[in-house]
Amino acid sequence: MKVLLSAHACEPNCGSEEDLGWQAAQEIAKYAKVWVITRPKHRDAIEMELLRNPIPSLHFIYFEAFPFTLIDPWCLGHLTGQLHYYLWQVHAYFVVRKFHHQLHFDIAQHITYAKYWSPSFLALLPLPLVWGPVGGGEAAPKAFWRDFSLRGKIYELLRETAQRICELDPFTRLTAQRSRLVLATTQDTAQRVIGMGASNVKVFTSVGLSGKDIEQLANLELPTSNKVRFISIGRFLHWKGYHLSIRAFHQAKLTDAEYWLVGDGAERIRLERLIKELDLEQTVKLWGTLSRDKTLNRLGECHILVHPSLHESGGWVCAEGMAAGRPIICLDLGGPAIQVTQETGIKIPAQNPAQVIQDLTNAMTQLAHGAELRTRMGIAGRKRVREQLSWESKGYLFTKNYEEIINAK
Repeated sequence: MKVLLSAHACEPNCGSEEDLGWQAAQEIAKYAKVWVITRPKHRDAIEMELLRNPIPSLHFIYFEAFPFTLIDPWCLGHLTGQLHYYLWQVHAYFVVRKFHHQLHFDIAQHITYAKYWSPSFLALLPLPLVWGPVGGGEAAPKAFWRDFSLRGKIYELLRETAQRICELDPFTRLTAQRSRLVLATTQDTAQRVIGMGASNVKVFTSVGLSGKDIEQLANLELPTSNKVRFISIGRFLHWKGYHLSIRAFHQAKLTDAEYWLVGDGAERIRLERLIKELDLEQTVKLWGTLSRDKTLNRLGECHILVHPSLHESGGWVCAEGMAAGRPIICLDLGGPAIQVTQETGIKIPAQNPAQVIQDLTNAMTQLAHGAELRTRMGIAGRKRVREQLSWESKGYLFTKNYEEIINAK
């Protein structure tokens, strides 16, 4: 089987979308011959990795939409980067069309970037297309907007407007309609692509961990301290919901407990002000942005991971928390809701801020006082990551999808 992958972002040991592209490519290459079209900026890292760990069935096609550009368009701002990405997709069609005439691919898949509101021009090829995993259809429930800063409200409004406009792009709708299979990261995104004419949609999280990451996280021992520690890891943005979890921690009034937040961002000043207002300066600590190793060290010193995000397609930190054997408290929204089950954590319905704060308070109290429950959820979380959220399992599922599509011709 010859597989063509479109991975605008694809680089080993880089994290984020780049890691998604790389992990998917190397896992699929265990079952098929794979050609990946990506950007030259990733070439050095890819070739160094293949020199250390050769994968004979994995091949790369490098090209840049504007080879004369000296500065990465993403460095010039989000809009410039998005325009570059769109034009790169257009150019990719003409590049891979020539390769298809020579190699006769059996199937194509668009891997990165994973957003439903931007087309993949691979849909124009005479090939069955798997689109995704794509996300981006999630939105913060309107009831929560009132707590956002002016900047946050403008962001949400512009994001929502941009999504609706991009859904009208005829090439985006064509991608949805011509895809043999659309993998949507959440139920929200699934409904969006169905509305654009997609006929075969599966909910399939883009979140995955490598065997190396799973092993590293599994080695984090549980803290022996009697002081129960909660931890949140991520950027300090309005939609991450940390203002809700901090209020819930205050409301829980737990004795001998701490809440650590690792990260930084535009909301830091507001969070610091909230912590001071609630007189939590002795029990809530903002660690700032830390290296990967230091972040894992902090996770190892904590018992429970809290992720109150109001809209998110992925939520890698929830999978990492489960792999580390920590129970998860999250909102029943977006990607985290797909990853976390009732066996591995507590999912909070998101109706309004007061209800979420109260339910977060109850969850924190329950887990703080329930050592046996924490242990049981931790064991279940590690099992779920190994069986459902490892890249090894995802690579197998990708190729099973290919076989079903090709055999159904």
